Amino acid sequence: MSQHDSTADHTSPGYLKKPQITARNTVAQSRLFQIEALDLCFSNGEERQFERLTGADRGAVMIVAMPDPEHVLLIREYAAGFEDYVLTLPKGLVDPGEDIVTAANRELMEECGFGAHHLEPLAELSLAPNYMRHRMQVLLATDLYPKRLPGDEPEPLIVETHALEELPALLMREDFHEARAIAALYIARDKLREDKRNSATNLL
Repeated sequence: MSQHDSTADHTSPGYLKKPQITARNTVAQSRLFQIEALDLCFSNGEERQFERLTGADRGAVMIVAMPDPEHVLLIREYAAGFEDYVLTLPKGLVDPGEDIVTAANRELMEECGFGAHHLEPLAELSLAPNYMRHRMQVLLATDLYPKRLPGDEPEPLIVETHALEELPALLMREDFHEARAIAALYIARDKLREDKRNSATNLL
């Protein structure tokens, strides 16, 4: 059985045994983040210290919201990491007591001024897994209706409408580069294409 066989059992000899965590310590902490140092002992005897960013592990959602079958809503917001405005998808943390569908609909209302009658989970994405455990659930929102909820943004977000089939043009822009948003749009586009092909086949 190949080590790269996706159907392989992760407990089989083709897979490495996970390293043992021998110690963990908090290196630094802020209002939002905590940096944790992990002392690891690998199965071959090598020892290393890894640092990771941790925080409230509440989960997060990112929404591909479509006001019609061809277009998607994007928001323009200030990104402190780049000290500039970027174009991305609406997203946010899951509040205590919420499931991902409720959280996605709330974030959509807060950031775009729309709710969705239909929300469908598409995929789970991670970001820099060597350094953080953060996971984001991507949902497709359709059958939208106007609905605004107050959010916690420091200024009103600019909402733009873009054609989903014009992703290559979006990628050429200097303000559109968030990997999770790019992945989410391609996942949604491919799903909708597949749904359209299946619908056409069923009509034959």
